[in-house]
Amino acid sequence: MRHHLVEALKIEYLTIKDPLVLWKNLKEMYDHLKVVFLPKARHDWIHLRLQDFKSVMKYNSAMFIITSMLILCGETISDSDMLEKTFSTFHASNVLLQQQYREKGFMKYFDLIAHLLVAEQNNDLLMKNHENRPTGATPLPEVNEVYAHYSRRGKGHGPSHDHGHGRENGQGRNSFPGVNHSSKKNHYQNGKKKDESQEVPEAHGSENKCYRCG
Repeated sequence: MRHHLVEALKIEYLTIKDPLVLWKNLKEMYDHLKVVFLPKARHDWIHLRLQDFKSVMKYNSAMFIITSMLILCGETISDSDMLEKTFSTFHASNVLLQQQYREKGFMKYFDLIAHLLVAEQNNDLLMKNHENRPTGATPLPEVNEVYAHYSRRGKGHGPSHDHGHGRENGQGRNSFPGVNHSSKKNHYQNGKKKDESQEVPEAHGSENKCYRCG
């Protein structure tokens, strides 16, 4: 018995040789602790609420700490008491869920906690999937703006139907706005490469860019 005591009590009861005397002394010392613990355990039981905990596991742990202390102090806590405590302390936003769990007719507190844990895990998984890719986060396929522009002008005929307007301006079948197709012709004069330093600047508003790839 002395071997399992804390160091302070080992020294205090070092001179006691009779186990019965040691037992009575320990009983007198610790019997009054029930009177000390009981008011606090009752207070914790009254203020225990499921909505005050971030997870079902933490609520379940607090529930067993309080009920164990009440049982140690001589109080009786049944499964129906624990079920009613849980049902009556659901968050106000989960009134419908609380009614659904009541209708299941749970007789054991463990069964209710098991269902709550499964529901909590499923909700956490759904939230993680949503956070990884929220709704609408997938980028839409890009449309070639030039192709769409010609489709609107040609009423669905595509960029190959210019109705002759592109050819009158010196643009070919696959012409795109902003592309100076005459630059290649002007780049060579009389079979010789034109000096780049003598090139005449293009007209204002024309850009030598290709829009074929969007």
